[in-house]
Amino acid sequence: MSKADSILEVNLLKKLFKFIKPYKLVFVGVLLAVILLAIFGAARPYILQQAIDNNIATKTEGGFLIYIFIMSGVLLAEVICQLLFIYYSGYLGKSVVKDIRVKLFDHMMRFKMKYFDNSSVGVLITRAVTDMERIADVFGEGLFMIFRDLLTMLVVSIVMLYMNWELSLIVFLMLPLVLYATRIFQKYMKRAFEEVRAEVSNLNSFVQERITGMKILQLFTRENTENKKFYEINERHKKAWLKTVWYNSIFFPIAELSSSITIGLIAWYGGLNTVIDQTASLGDLTAFIMMIPMLFRPLRQIADKFNTLQMGMVAAKRVFKVLETTSQIDDTGTKIASNFRGEISFKDVHFSYVDDEEVLKGISFNVNVGETVAIVGATGAGKSTIINLLNRFYDLNNGVICVDNTNIKEFTLNSLRTQIAIVLQDVFLFADTIFANITLNNPDITFKDVEQAAKDIGIHDFIMSLPDTYYYNVKERGAMLSSGQRQLISFLRAYVTNPSILVLDEATSSVDSYSEQLIQNATNKITKGRTSIVIAHRLATIKKADKIIVMDAGKIVEIGTHKELLKKQDGYYKNLYEVQFLKEEIV
Repeated sequence: MSKADSILEVNLLKKLFKFIKPYKLVFVGVLLAVILLAIFGAARPYILQQAIDNNIATKTEGGFLIYIFIMSGVLLAEVICQLLFIYYSGYLGKSVVKDIRVKLFDHMMRFKMKYFDNSSVGVLITRAVTDMERIADVFGEGLFMIFRDLLTMLVVSIVMLYMNWELSLIVFLMLPLVLYATRIFQKYMKRAFEEVRAEVSNLNSFVQERITGMKILQLFTRENTENKKFYEINERHKKAWLKTVWYNSIFFPIAELSSSITIGLIAWYGGLNTVIDQTASLGDLTAFIMMIPMLFRPLRQIADKFNTLQMGMVAAKRVFKVLETTSQIDDTGTKIASNFRGEISFKDVHFSYVDDEEVLKGISFNVNVGETVAIVGATGAGKSTIINLLNRFYDLNNGVICVDNTNIKEFTLNSLRTQIAIVLQDVFLFADTIFANITLNNPDITFKDVEQAAKDIGIHDFIMSLPDTYYYNVKERGAMLSSGQRQLISFLRAYVTNPSILVLDEATSSVDSYSEQLIQNATNKITKGRTSIVIAHRLATIKKADKIIVMDAGKIVEIGTHKELLKKQDGYYKNLYEVQFLKEEIV
């Protein structure tokens, strides 16, 4: 391991240990249990050696019972310490992981939309779920286990030297070979586990995306193609794991062989000393044969636990990379947005999702209090971007957006978004009840509020027609509802919050005529008396708008009412109307 890698590992451990502070007593208790386990483990061979030399070898009965009681007490204490160690080290690991996971989720909840635009959902799920479990293992099966094994080796080595330095020398001469093999093993295992974690992320990402888009795959009969891709990804995943198996299959036999050779040497040399010059006793020989596995097995276990530790450290590195990502919207505003009058102004706003590729190219417009403004234009003109910027999902490159003559950056982010409700074209519903999807578990919104709001916008009867009515579970992404029904739920979700400003992306191209009529009625109801910005897809909405903003390629090309814009010869809106909207009017 290079110096840079060592520093990195130390820094990662420091970051992890910051999360241990609330559990200091548990941490100290686990360390105490580790120390006692090392002492009790080394005490057993020493007690046996004393019993053999003082009683068994000399065939003396006096005092032998005392050694039995002492050994029984040590074994009982060792069992109790082992129980406490396993439970509380696991408790500490799970508690730390819970805190890290909560912090990670809270951190991701505040990311800019740009971060999610560029990140795989499957990878983020891996960070929040699978990688977290590996971090828990750092404490439960990794770090503390390694420390226990190292301490046991130290105590056993001291006891060996105290009992017989000559036999100890034979044992210690074999240790460098095992230590060197362990070091090489650690080096290669770290690389292997980094590859494993990368392939796990790829696998999770692939599976998540394909399951989400299963309808598209089946519709275009891509099952065989995707199976081949999955086979390739799974093959890489298997090969990455097989590397770890290969390294284990090399290391562990070497460690086992070294232990066996050492026991053989001790039996040969110690036996000769016992018989010929009596520099070693029968008790020494027996104790050393017991202690050699206690010295060598921890090396094997350390290597094994090091695998766990390495996986945990690789996972921690990935998790902390997300935690240290600074992709949050600047929330330094101090003003609390409450009950906007609803005057909106965009002043020379420039914005790009990708550097040097502007989506909005210096747009400026005003929306007066209570106005309904329709935004029309071709796909990619920048209509939806206006919605994203008004809610501060993204930060501007240049320019200013004001509400009630105040820069929106001066408002706190939560209060600003509380005053602006959005109904998106792509409606997202959670796998929960209709009531929960409407309130989003806001305790301030009661069932009566929801019911009355549904009656106000004319969709109460539709909800009552469903099984379990407001408590009907719509399943993942609202799969139990049609697109039109999902749209109606999103209208109610926006309306029940009583927003000061309303933004609608009111596409109805894929809904039935009944749902479309309900959506039209809901639109008329919720836009009445409040400032509304509507990305218009239907002629009826456009005609009723107080103002129409026409966009093309990130610029505003025309502003006016429906009648005013139709009077412009060769105007952009007039051409758009004749090509797209006139057909709807004729129908």
